[in-house]
Amino acid sequence: MSRNDAAPGTVKSPPSRLRRLLSLLYVQCLIGVLAGAAVGWLWPSFGADLKPLGDGFISLVRMMIAPVIFCTVVHGIASMGNARAVGRVSLKALVYFEVLTTVAMVIGLVVVNVVQPGSGLHVDPSTLSTKGLPPEATASHESLSAFLLAIVPDTLLSALTGHEILPVLLISVLFGFGLNAAGEAGAGITQGIERLSKVLFTLIRWIMRLAPIGAFGSMAFTIGNYGLDTLRHLFLLVGSFWLTALFFVLVVLGTVMRINGLRLLPFLRYIKEELLIVLGTSSSEPVLPRMMAKLQHAGASKPVVGITLPAGYSFNLDGTAIYLTMGSVFLAQALGIDLSLTQQLSMLAVMLLTSKGAAGVTGSGFIALAATLSAVPHVPVAALALIFGIDRFMSEARALTSVVGNGVATLAVAKWEGQLDEERAKAVLRGELPYTSAPEIDHTPEPQGEPTPDAKPEAVEDADLKAATGADREPVPAAG
Repeated sequence: MSRNDAAPGTVKSPPSRLRRLLSLLYVQCLIGVLAGAAVGWLWPSFGADLKPLGDGFISLVRMMIAPVIFCTVVHGIASMGNARAVGRVSLKALVYFEVLTTVAMVIGLVVVNVVQPGSGLHVDPSTLSTKGLPPEATASHESLSAFLLAIVPDTLLSALTGHEILPVLLISVLFGFGLNAAGEAGAGITQGIERLSKVLFTLIRWIMRLAPIGAFGSMAFTIGNYGLDTLRHLFLLVGSFWLTALFFVLVVLGTVMRINGLRLLPFLRYIKEELLIVLGTSSSEPVLPRMMAKLQHAGASKPVVGITLPAGYSFNLDGTAIYLTMGSVFLAQALGIDLSLTQQLSMLAVMLLTSKGAAGVTGSGFIALAATLSAVPHVPVAALALIFGIDRFMSEARALTSVVGNGVATLAVAKWEGQLDEERAKAVLRGELPYTSAPEIDHTPEPQGEPTPDAKPEAVEDADLKAATGADREPVPAAG
């Protein structure tokens, strides 16, 4: 009997093409998003009760973020062996973040003044109340000194048990420098941390199999709890915000990619699974570990990815930046408050601070907007009640824009630092080197023809360390 002949009485299996399609994570997430939207629309009460599915998935991923960042940053810095190189990468990343965040805010400011989605509403400020707002929106917000002091954790371990990214980055950088200074004593710990990171990424791979369920639950809750009518009432604000975010991604981030010799659309296809997870969960946190792995696979060196991407989650929230300017001016327009250019620019200056430290979780942009309004006297905080019901529909756009922005930022800083293998990046984005969710994500260089099949693992590890120090600027083998 030939290989292609089925035995008598056997049942044919489903087409392999369909099985392969359904096995793809982004297809599963898309099905989850669509199914969740349908459930929330048809059975609103039941859909609203499915919120724990999304919250549970986000909590599972969130518990892994701190140890993943710690292991990645510590190993990257310890492998660099050069404190000056770490400082240089950090400085370049911060400069990039500030420039792009300012550009995003200015674009949002221009669009909201041209479109004027709040004009004509004529809302009476005396009718507004903060009663229905979340407690975080009406709480007193910290000053600059309090914000900086909050970066320092109470203990070394408390940073790993909290929900803030900046304290984790602080102890990771200090610990990495400490391993460098310890010399031979720190080498064994560095290797242990690298092995631990592989275990953590294995756990992440297992958790991500639940992403379609999380996307289903979150989308069902959003539609079931808020409904589509809420979205229709303020469609102009929501629509203009989504279009502005899309403009920023395609034009501004597309230009940044072009400057660095890459193209945006292939990059969006490369991270389509992560984008669908963000769309379904309305949070960028669940995809942080996978984005770190994919950017390393695309040719960015591990130290640059480990420093730039996590920092971007606090300092480079492009979607939130657009939301802050559009949201604040919209509220002023709705209340009939005429903001001068000077007043709008002063609000923008405050937003450059309030947008920092807002992790990519659902509602963080709304809290940042509350912090902005409480810091300037132009618009009352109670006005937030006007957009509280539709904030969830803008949260997805904020998270999607910030995820793409941080991915582009990491590739740009890696190119700026000379730690991006451009040939590999182009091959990966063309689909010639597909990403597989294996735990081994450290694509460090191997000399052509070396190591031989009989080479010792220690030799490969030495090559890894050499690559990360900058002696060999190609962090991954070239494509082909």
